[in-house]
Amino acid sequence: MKSIKYLLCLLLITSLNSCKDFLEVEPTDFKTVDNYFNTESELDIALTGVYSQLGDERTYRRGLFTYLSISDEFFYRNVSTNSIYVLDFDAAHVDIGRFWEACYQGIDRANTLIENIDKPEMDENKRAAVFGEALFLRGYYYFLLVDHFGGVPLKLVSTKNPAEKALPRSTVKEVYDQILKDMTQAYPLVQNLTKGESTPGLEYNERITKSAVAGILAKVCLTMAGKPLNIESKYAEARDWADSVITSGRHSLNTDYKQIFINAAKDITDTKECIWEIGFYGNNTGNLLQGGTLGISNGITSSNLTNPGYSTGSINTTARLYNLYDVNDIRRDWCIAPFRYVTANNVTTAVDWTSAQIYDRNIGKWRRQYESVTPKTKSYNSVNFPALRYSDVLLMYAEAVNGADGGPSELAEKYLNWVRRRGHNKPITTNDPTVDVTPGLLEAKFLEAIQDERAREFAFEGMRQHDLKRWGLYVTKMNTLATEITATAPSTWRYASSAGKNTTVRNLLLPIPNSEIVLNPNIKVSDQNPGW
Repeated sequence: MKSIKYLLCLLLITSLNSCKDFLEVEPTDFKTVDNYFNTESELDIALTGVYSQLGDERTYRRGLFTYLSISDEFFYRNVSTNSIYVLDFDAAHVDIGRFWEACYQGIDRANTLIENIDKPEMDENKRAAVFGEALFLRGYYYFLLVDHFGGVPLKLVSTKNPAEKALPRSTVKEVYDQILKDMTQAYPLVQNLTKGESTPGLEYNERITKSAVAGILAKVCLTMAGKPLNIESKYAEARDWADSVITSGRHSLNTDYKQIFINAAKDITDTKECIWEIGFYGNNTGNLLQGGTLGISNGITSSNLTNPGYSTGSINTTARLYNLYDVNDIRRDWCIAPFRYVTANNVTTAVDWTSAQIYDRNIGKWRRQYESVTPKTKSYNSVNFPALRYSDVLLMYAEAVNGADGGPSELAEKYLNWVRRRGHNKPITTNDPTVDVTPGLLEAKFLEAIQDERAREFAFEGMRQHDLKRWGLYVTKMNTLATEITATAPSTWRYASSAGKNTTVRNLLLPIPNSEIVLNPNIKVSDQNPGW
């Protein structure tokens, strides 16, 4: 593995008043491990450093919901060749290498913290929570790596010398086993999200909590049940982890779908729906460089910086996604903007697209008009990324039951229907035959219903590619997308088929970065992922 600097860049938490205090940081100084980790405060600062790699440009600041998650739900405008945006790249691409590097930096910081967890004198419950969060985050970074690269080197101790011996690739199964070990060990250690009748809890969702650990464990187990491992026994484990979140009584669906994303723009914490968010703060002016980009490159094109807010609007929807919604599904015109912005004489107005202008439409999920942090800037904002929502847990439960039992239960149908009803602005717990899934579907048909519902519910949230790959559908869906666009799209938009045309089985994984192969003698060219 590429050598990671053993001097940890420590971060100083500022004292601004916000639920985002934990992630409001600015760089200060470099210190060695030997003279650090002496106090509870220093341990917390080190934990902030572990979290911070989730906000890297190649992770959740941009990459993991845009150019690293190319699927059949969107395409980049004005790009048809020689770009990662259309899957036309190689193992030397800088963003691939930096994504790998960002994850391993997070892992190395977690390893360093874990090794020094007992050093300061502090409250033991707080120590346990920090230890649990570091364990989970190490597992999560490995989940990102194995999901995108397949088997990777398993580094479970910190880098103390840049000349340390490099590690070979572990198998996909070995990496997943370590992920499960880290996350299950973390579960009893971390805090609850929100207070229960007799239990303490956090009132903000940017730190890892029991609900976040259980929900992500459900996702990990569902992934293991699918391609490429196909360990069907993991369906039952996924069901049980999802059930633990549901029966905790700490979560519920926001009755208004669009309000989830308006709240995010307004910096309003919604711990009922949003179980775990990647936190961003400010607009990257001054010394505080923790801004995000939701609604900027993947927003509604606008040149007006203040109202509604600047966006390059670089990404458009596909007709396939648009047509997956029925006309009564309120999520369609929220996720896919039904209008464009036109600015004249410094006044910006919304002008509706015609019914024929499907491919013209931008992503509308994160709308800068609702942002509360001012002044707005062109490139950054403080909108958090939703890493785990309650609707995801409900749909994972339904899918896991279907896989474990060879068909849906009444409870699985109920949870799927809750999400469907919310999407149609119906009372969530009231039966509605105009919206509800047909009762008693066979396993394959119920899975299809879940697959379509996940596409509608989580459009543009960086999940579609992951889902299609674990279902074994990615290459087929991308190839047929290209055929559909070529045959039916207006001529000016037919280049939107480029990513689909370029997709082959090699795109089931990213290439191991060339820099890693050059620097690591235990990973040879012959060890490269297939097709790269």
